[in-house]
Amino acid sequence: MSDAPAREQMEFDVVIVGAGPAGLAAAIRLKQLAPETAVCVVEKGSEVGAHILSGAIIEPRALAELIPDWQERGAPLDTPAKMDKFLYLTAVADIRLPTPPTMHNAGNYISSLGNVCRWLAEQAEALGVEIYPGFAAAEVLEEEGRIVGIATGDMGITRDGTRGPNYAPGMELRARYTILAEGCRGSLTKKLLVRFNLNEGRNPQTFGIGIKELWEIPAENHQPGLVIHTIGWPMDSATYGGSFLYHWGKNLVSYGYVVGLDYSNPYLSPFEETQRLKNHPSLRPHFEGGRRIAYGARAISEGGIQSLPKLTFPGGCLIGDTAGFLNVPKIKGTHTAMKSGMLAAEAVAECLADDANPAEPVQYEEKFRESWLHDELRSVRNIRPAFAKWGLYGGLVASALDAYVFRGRAPWTLRHPHADHTTLKPAAMCQPIAYPKPDGKVTFDRNSSVFISNTNHEEDQPIHLRLRDPAKAIAVNWEKYRSPETRYCPAGVYEIVGEEEGAPRLQINAQNCVHCKTCDIKDPTQNIDWVTPEGGGGPAYPGGM
Repeated sequence: MSDAPAREQMEFDVVIVGAGPAGLAAAIRLKQLAPETAVCVVEKGSEVGAHILSGAIIEPRALAELIPDWQERGAPLDTPAKMDKFLYLTAVADIRLPTPPTMHNAGNYISSLGNVCRWLAEQAEALGVEIYPGFAAAEVLEEEGRIVGIATGDMGITRDGTRGPNYAPGMELRARYTILAEGCRGSLTKKLLVRFNLNEGRNPQTFGIGIKELWEIPAENHQPGLVIHTIGWPMDSATYGGSFLYHWGKNLVSYGYVVGLDYSNPYLSPFEETQRLKNHPSLRPHFEGGRRIAYGARAISEGGIQSLPKLTFPGGCLIGDTAGFLNVPKIKGTHTAMKSGMLAAEAVAECLADDANPAEPVQYEEKFRESWLHDELRSVRNIRPAFAKWGLYGGLVASALDAYVFRGRAPWTLRHPHADHTTLKPAAMCQPIAYPKPDGKVTFDRNSSVFISNTNHEEDQPIHLRLRDPAKAIAVNWEKYRSPETRYCPAGVYEIVGEEEGAPRLQINAQNCVHCKTCDIKDPTQNIDWVTPEGGGGPAYPGGM
């Protein structure tokens, strides 16, 4: 708006976007190394931890480096992992397989990552870090070819784009260095990848969608420390997917299912697969007699070291899952995210101490290559692409060779040949999938699931799921693929209405959005852009998530 009031400005040495484990670890490390550094963290969730969704087995390696006395300080790592089970499922039975070396959890803890982030925020604030929850970073500020900070989104803009009675302009948070820790498929990161050509020479990133539920079960059925992972049914052998189920806390069970977003059948619904898996005779007993108390979904970056972009840009860097530091075979990303944040903080602190030119890259890439984080990710680089190349059975064989024979040092590196949005087949070439109806006891529908995610958006704000070309919703997505967005979205955001009248159109129920970013990733023509809604909107995951 040309007559928009001037935005208020605040100056910092470092601005960090995202109060997840990466962003908070970076903030803490900066203040440890340079206590006088002015550090600000902005978080789009209504509170720290509100948008944190994790399988929640935490390897404490990076935490112990960052805060050696974390146990004495009361870090909420509550339940030691005690027993690993790795199961291959058929439709009616399971076969217990040897637990892969990467999935051994001795020394790890089952906990709420949201609560860990809340605790990390307390440690950061005690050091003088300023944390602003409820403020969505909506824009990067660029001057003379370098990033000089971010602007938060305007508040009180109505659906038609005008200023409502509660309008308040966003703020400019300016800094010598800007660190992006937005999580998977960050909306600002997406722009910077293009602006500074950060993906040059890298493999395409590949993603998964993780759908998670938190259950409270009868005490007599609870087995604290039990860790179960499954592969096989209900996925076909060509589709990457697997589940996790953890017993922890006070009669809590975390359950989730991850589906690789390189799947090809447009009729596949990750949400429905998550529900029907609970009916398997090996899993249903874990839920019977219990109650589901929370639900959420999140995309995760699965490309590994081959798909990491260039980590620095003029004026800042990328950390955590926004860069893609997840260790997929280990099914863990907290310790890797934290370590990436610590390495970036060390590089930035050196530049601040030397009064370096912020337009010049910090030495973060070099520190990464010399760290255990690089070695860890390189050792597992071939496992995820092996499943994409050879399917479930070939992937298992290749992974076993990589782990047991080559021990992560195979003389080759498998590639990710294509982006996930290119893999869908036309609906006419695929078989529709008949999913069972929910029973309301163990399996549920999407609307009741979104309800317990505590998702909320101001209904009169502009829709934050934007179509670059609205005509493609019918001309391409409906006509060719039968609108896969109505199935891959785990929250019922996308809906085809008017089909019975012969005039189908896409309806976007943006208020349901749980911020998983799957639509931004999987849309076959990349026609959907997820942009930040008003700060404080979206899910509000409880401490158990």
